[in-house]
Amino acid sequence: MTTPALFRPLTVGQLTLANRIVIAPMCQYSAQDGCMNDWHIIHLGQLALSGAALLTIEATAVVPEGRITYGDAGLWDDTTEAAMGRVLDSVRRWSDIPIAIQLSHAGRKSSTEVPWKGGAQLPPDSAHSWQTEAPSAFPFATDGTPPTALDYDGLKRVRDGFADAARRAARLGIDVIQIHAAHGYLLHQFLSPLSNRRNDEYGGSLENRLRFPLEVFDAVRAVFPADQGVTMRVSGTDWVEGGWDIAGTIAFAQALEARGCAAIHVSSGGLDPRQDIPVGPGYQVPLARAVKRACGMPVVAVGLISDYEQAEAIVGTGDADMIALARTILYDPRWPWHAAAHLGAQVKAPAQYLRSQPSRFRNLFESS
Repeated sequence: MTTPALFRPLTVGQLTLANRIVIAPMCQYSAQDGCMNDWHIIHLGQLALSGAALLTIEATAVVPEGRITYGDAGLWDDTTEAAMGRVLDSVRRWSDIPIAIQLSHAGRKSSTEVPWKGGAQLPPDSAHSWQTEAPSAFPFATDGTPPTALDYDGLKRVRDGFADAARRAARLGIDVIQIHAAHGYLLHQFLSPLSNRRNDEYGGSLENRLRFPLEVFDAVRAVFPADQGVTMRVSGTDWVEGGWDIAGTIAFAQALEARGCAAIHVSSGGLDPRQDIPVGPGYQVPLARAVKRACGMPVVAVGLISDYEQAEAIVGTGDADMIALARTILYDPRWPWHAAAHLGAQVKAPAQYLRSQPSRFRNLFESS
């Protein structure tokens, strides 16, 4: 029997993935002063047993002021590194799933409340707030606190923060780094003309707006082991007229590929409250398809992918090389098992769970 496309191996850099299902980074807003804790062991531990090919740690701030909320995870000093190391040690004790990390700076979208308390930007006098920073001194929302425009020293500090976090990730044995340049966070803010209104070499033309995100990529690539992949997450479009679009995304992807980027993960939106997103199943797949046609590195599609046949079609038709699951796999942490059963494939399961295999899917599990 032919192996379904969704369950064929794929090599990214020098890492061979068992299938085409990756777990997207999902913020938990549950860290304390940037330090991961037992919640992250529970959260990542259950997903590490899902049968997916790659597990991505949530958006991890490279400097304290780069957090989205006061509850974000960080990797900016020895304390945050040690906390993450304890979580990874626990997860790895029971799973050999490759682990990636998303390194991030939220820019003008930082200093907000956690989502279940409204998620609004905190007022300057709040105990949990701080001064935000961005390419230009324009807030995300019209009633938001204006960020400080990053000067050259600030750009160096952020760039160095990404590089330092990458070194720490390497020490922790993380397999892949994903740099966050999507969803309206700092690097996306540099890319979009809606948020980047600088008049120096980092603003104006497309070439200039690409400059800082590419410098960050180069800084991370220079310090992460050469045989391990550095990837990028992008928003394919702002969904706002005059904003970042798929043409810019393709140019960015091609520049990244020339620098040795191992893969690109294509999402969308998040930069401007005026966005008009045509939300529906697979609504971002056309963006991934456009990038896939323009470059040779592996492309990840994400966004309302929940149906097994839908996921198989995305990979099988070549729209993308992999699919990423976020809310779908929070709702159903065994989604890869169920997809394998539906499509007639095999998936890895821990020995402790082998006896759960339904009799009608007798060849579903391979022992981890």
